[in-house]
Amino acid sequence: MAKKRERRISTDSDRRRIRNGSDPPTGTDRIDNSAESNATHERKLIFIFVLFFIVIPAISVIVYSIWFDQRSGKAESPLPFLYQGGLVKTDISYEEVLNGNSKVLEDVTRRGFNYPVLAYVTPWNAEGYEVAKRFNSKFTHLSPVWYDLKRDTKLVLEGRHNVDKDWISQVRERGNVKVLPRVVLEAPPGQVLKKKKQRNNVIDLIVTECKEMDYDGIVLESWSIWAAYGVLHDPELRNLAIQFVEQLGQALHSVERGDNKQHMELIYVIRPPYSEKLEKHDFGPEDIKRLSNAVDGFSLMTYDFSSPQNPGPNAPLNWIHSTMQLLLEGTKGGSQSVAHKIFVGINFYGNDFELPEGVGGTGGGGPIIGSSYLSVLEKHKPPFRWEENSKEHYFMYLDNSKKTHAVFYPSPMSIALRVEEARSWGAGISIWEIGQGLDYFMDLF
Repeated sequence: MAKKRERRISTDSDRRRIRNGSDPPTGTDRIDNSAESNATHERKLIFIFVLFFIVIPAISVIVYSIWFDQRSGKAESPLPFLYQGGLVKTDISYEEVLNGNSKVLEDVTRRGFNYPVLAYVTPWNAEGYEVAKRFNSKFTHLSPVWYDLKRDTKLVLEGRHNVDKDWISQVRERGNVKVLPRVVLEAPPGQVLKKKKQRNNVIDLIVTECKEMDYDGIVLESWSIWAAYGVLHDPELRNLAIQFVEQLGQALHSVERGDNKQHMELIYVIRPPYSEKLEKHDFGPEDIKRLSNAVDGFSLMTYDFSSPQNPGPNAPLNWIHSTMQLLLEGTKGGSQSVAHKIFVGINFYGNDFELPEGVGGTGGGGPIIGSSYLSVLEKHKPPFRWEENSKEHYFMYLDNSKKTHAVFYPSPMSIALRVEEARSWGAGISIWEIGQGLDYFMDLF
């Protein structure tokens, strides 16, 4: 989740490749000149109209109501635009996306998800700041990506130049959302963890910044960096790493703010395990239990499942489910007692992969955000496909060089299923990041 996002490269056994040769869309009818044929064709058109414009939207509304009755009590009225318009479905078209992506309920303050929602905002994608203001009531936590802890001649916390105080005031005026900027520990971990004086210095830098800037706490990202340095393979250093996070959380909790005397919060970023079995360097259930008192939430990065070297879905639903099972296995007091602190990651970006040509060929491509995604749809007008295993939509197209691309990007259906997955665990949601998505995604929260 750092600015230059790391891409996970996996083995064939851990990733699903795109299935080439999927069946093309069907449903084109031949029209004869005879009156009988015309009448038959008209009946078919009527049937199609009734099916797609009356029956499917009605079913969507019923399914949505059942979900909410089962998961979180009666849904508020009115239903989200996406369900009213029958857009939460597998058989979507590019026209529906182009025509419907900016349409949401007039009442953008309505919340349909009763657990915490953390949304990331980045300085290099200014649209996110506007989304945060417009849909303010959808979020419980906002994390602007502003800070890095670095080592020059000494340890320094860089990033105050990114801070937008006017924006913070505006989002707070519109609701009760908490602002917790992200801090990435980029300094070599040996210089932070091995000496008690240095650890205390880093914690003082972070807590002082929170006090001076009137934050509600921070989101800390360090685990993936520590893994890259090999820290987590060393039992002693791994223990010091956990101690550091624990100490930072306690320091933030000791600071009360506001009239209601709420303490500052610490949300910690964690990566999903690399395989079905936890490795020593993976963040696991024992770590969650140990940090549960010091950490207010765990931002779980359940995305970046595929890469240009191994193209495929962004975040397969069965992978998210198995990750939650793995992290909550054996937790004391039952899974629900810890699950509410996990923020299941949902990506608002996609990937445009250039597929390899022939045996031994190399692919390419990378992330795609909403505006670029809409441009590709408008230019190529591709048919969508629903990948049943991952529960994601994708489409394919040929670029100007006649190279084949596969685009995986979130859809109302894929997001709705992931929201329900989080709800089924009693878990929260973290979104990376709101400036990369489409407006109608927010209708599902």
